[in-house]
Amino acid sequence: MTTRGGTLHAPADVRFDDGERPPTRLPLVVYVLALGTFLMGTTEFVVAGLLPEIAGDVQVSVARAGLMITVFAVGMIVGAPLMAMLTLRLPRRQTLIIALGVFAVGHVVVALGSSFALLLAARFLTALATGAFWAVGNVVAARASGPAASSRALGVVGAGAMLANVVGVPLGAFAGQLMGWRGPFWALAALGAAAMALIASKVPSDTDSDQAVSVRSELSALRSGRLWLVLAACATTAGGVLSTYTYVSPLLTDRAHLAAGVVPLVLVGFGVGALAGFLVGGRLGDRRPHMTTIVAPAATTVLLLALCLLSGHAAPTVALIALLGLFGLGANPVLISLGVRFAGQAPTLGSALTVSAFNLGTAIGSWIAGLALASPLGATGPAAVGTGIAVLTLIPAITIARIQRRRPAARIQAATA
Repeated sequence: MTTRGGTLHAPADVRFDDGERPPTRLPLVVYVLALGTFLMGTTEFVVAGLLPEIAGDVQVSVARAGLMITVFAVGMIVGAPLMAMLTLRLPRRQTLIIALGVFAVGHVVVALGSSFALLLAARFLTALATGAFWAVGNVVAARASGPAASSRALGVVGAGAMLANVVGVPLGAFAGQLMGWRGPFWALAALGAAAMALIASKVPSDTDSDQAVSVRSELSALRSGRLWLVLAACATTAGGVLSTYTYVSPLLTDRAHLAAGVVPLVLVGFGVGALAGFLVGGRLGDRRPHMTTIVAPAATTVLLLALCLLSGHAAPTVALIALLGLFGLGANPVLISLGVRFAGQAPTLGSALTVSAFNLGTAIGSWIAGLALASPLGATGPAAVGTGIAVLTLIPAITIARIQRRRPAARIQAATA
């Protein structure tokens, strides 16, 4: 099937293990795009470690300063599909370069700004650019790697954001404490500008960028029932894991009785697990996509339930949180790959909608988890909420697998009739 930019993928029900073999090496452009998502992941979460410093400098409460995170999430939800449509007729390489340029400018505005309203506007603008980069970058990586390695490629691209939680966010918070909270934003602006040059030299130009593309043809992807099932799985996957992760600190200190200084180390363990989960899940997803999207949420549900029951014990809690990173986000690259495939001739919109779905699930799950934290459930409330949301992922995941299993059988029957 051809799209803007050439052949992107084969039909979704092709079994690549029966035909085309995955390449042993991914193209360099995949790792360049992973560098971009590393910057995007760092800017999304680095604010969390700088909230007291930001609040004191711009003279707002810490709770109000937290709106910088909320506004970014809203920008990602809205921005990914919106920017995918607005940049529809632009070559993908040009879209990526523009997105990084806006990303750099947004960080300069934050680094110079003294008005809290201006900071919020700059964060929203940065989120729009982030959504555009992520949506288009996923399509470029999938196309460059070919259908037999698309999930593995998307796993590497997504692993850039996971690496941000392990390296970028802690380094940003540390640098902010040493040189002031504006320092990390200057650094991200400079790195964004450098990434523009790298993207310009390493991302191939579209071979058929003059191909007519209409908004109507892109929106035709919304008629795909399988795409909506994937989006539902994206939302519940993110909601189940990140509703628990958002409020993991009180779980560790109040229930597991760990010292506050140990919490960052536990979070690094989660980040390492998530990084490994993205890489392993992407590799497995190319050969067994539906097994991956079913096993991962099933294991996540069991882990979250165990976390509810064993959170009073420090060692099991720490181990469960690391495993939650491994299994909880392991299906994400496969879901993105399926979203791109099921969108048919609108792969960029399909990719953008998965980005929105992940962020929407995170926002809703975290909100419900916050209510549970204030309930009689206390510190275990978010994990209980996460368990309930995670198990819902099995409904769309199993439904997709059953639909895909019936499609080859239906074609065989039609051919022999």
